[in-house]
Amino acid sequence: MSKKSVVIIGAGLAGLAAGCYCQMNNYDTMIFELHNKPGGVATAWKRKDYIIDGGIHFMMDHKPGQPTYELYRELGVAQENRFVDLNVYGRFYDQPTGKIIDISGDLDRVAADLKALFPKDAREIASLLAGARAMQRDGMDGMDYARPPELTDRWEGIRQLWGMRKLFRYFTGKYAKSAAEYAQDLHYPLLGRVIQYLFLPEVPVWFIMMILGMCAEVRLGLLESGSLDFAMSIEQRYQDLGGKVIYNAEVEKILLEEDRAVGVRLVDGTEYHADVIVSAADGYSTIFKMLGGRHLDDKIKKRYTEWELCSPFIMVSYGVAREFPETPPFNTIFLDRPLVLGGHNVDGIFLRIFNYSSKFAPPGKTVIQVEFETEWDYWHNLRKDNHLHYKTEKERIAGEVLSVLEKLYPGISSQVEVTDVATPYTTWHYTRNHKGASMAWLYTPELMTTVMERTLPGLKNFYMAGQWVVGASVPGTLYSGRHIAEILCRREGKQFQKC
Repeated sequence: MSKKSVVIIGAGLAGLAAGCYCQMNNYDTMIFELHNKPGGVATAWKRKDYIIDGGIHFMMDHKPGQPTYELYRELGVAQENRFVDLNVYGRFYDQPTGKIIDISGDLDRVAADLKALFPKDAREIASLLAGARAMQRDGMDGMDYARPPELTDRWEGIRQLWGMRKLFRYFTGKYAKSAAEYAQDLHYPLLGRVIQYLFLPEVPVWFIMMILGMCAEVRLGLLESGSLDFAMSIEQRYQDLGGKVIYNAEVEKILLEEDRAVGVRLVDGTEYHADVIVSAADGYSTIFKMLGGRHLDDKIKKRYTEWELCSPFIMVSYGVAREFPETPPFNTIFLDRPLVLGGHNVDGIFLRIFNYSSKFAPPGKTVIQVEFETEWDYWHNLRKDNHLHYKTEKERIAGEVLSVLEKLYPGISSQVEVTDVATPYTTWHYTRNHKGASMAWLYTPELMTTVMERTLPGLKNFYMAGQWVVGASVPGTLYSGRHIAEILCRREGKQFQKC
């Protein structure tokens, strides 16, 4: 019997993972990617002798024996020299007061430091870190993220819940609130800001506890060679399994016959037919453009019209002839004087320092990168209406940000050798992510408790994978690709294989 064919839209992490697992299970696959390289938002680019990484900040479960490690091994990215332990999750520097707060995996030290700075909130600090220790001790491993929800029966669900029974108290009450809501009840606004920006203000408090617990258990790591190298390793694994990626190939339309997906049409008019179509591309583009807004129900309409997106970011990177040996890779700076961008004030920035690996810059030099939230409409309209003004505004922002860095690291302005500015329009241009939102949906409590379908109502032989289905995490995105192969195998009554 001939192999069934699968066309996959998008060579991001989800598309590559779907391709790998489909190839492992005897499907004949082909991936179409609009860019000229794999990875999607997990990417990097070169500027002179510097590598600018615009993608993955940290990885979860990068060591043998940790829950997601086998997934990485199956996809060819589990070599130990690929990861660097993240021992300090983040440093917070409040410019107005001069206070510096390090959040590390040493939870006892974190507790002592926070209580010394914020004594009136000592009880809440103890409670928060008790939750982190519980997450570390009892873990989230009872929840089997490796299994697609579509294939999880009631008894499996009960078993998973039973495995997490000791953590139930942290999923309700004040710990189910968003970090922003939780922060309002604290005595010290600065402590509230730190807690909010341990991840995002919108995530539930229990998620922050989980992150702190994982840091304490050394389950967070950095990519030694960056995001693009990570993606290219999966691409190589896919090709070794017999898969093929077609680059510079933007899909314009998903072809339908009655109620079945049967192929794709590229922007150049070329058509490719297959037994199964998988979109690992932007969710909005898939549903409302490639499929013309058909095959929707009220849940999906609500999701794409009412759910908030993660705010897009502007990313300003510098290659500097300087080293930062005493500074952790992740830093959040609360500014004493806000930046002004598009009529809005920016009072905090996220600072990445790529000092944990020699892969990003020549010896004695470093890539230093500043990120902060911005607005899609501002950059989109600027780029569309006045390209020269768009370029000038990027240069202005780079200068403003460098002035901030000069206060932190005197002399850095004269050490800059490379400057690179990526806007939300940049993200959209290379990925088509809706409104430049590189992390898709906002991490709200509703998102984190919603199971999203891989299929669309009334449409056969079509599936979706990626962050628009599972949210923006590397393990979730990779698993969503694997889930496609598992669902196809179950549908055809054959044993799912992984190797």
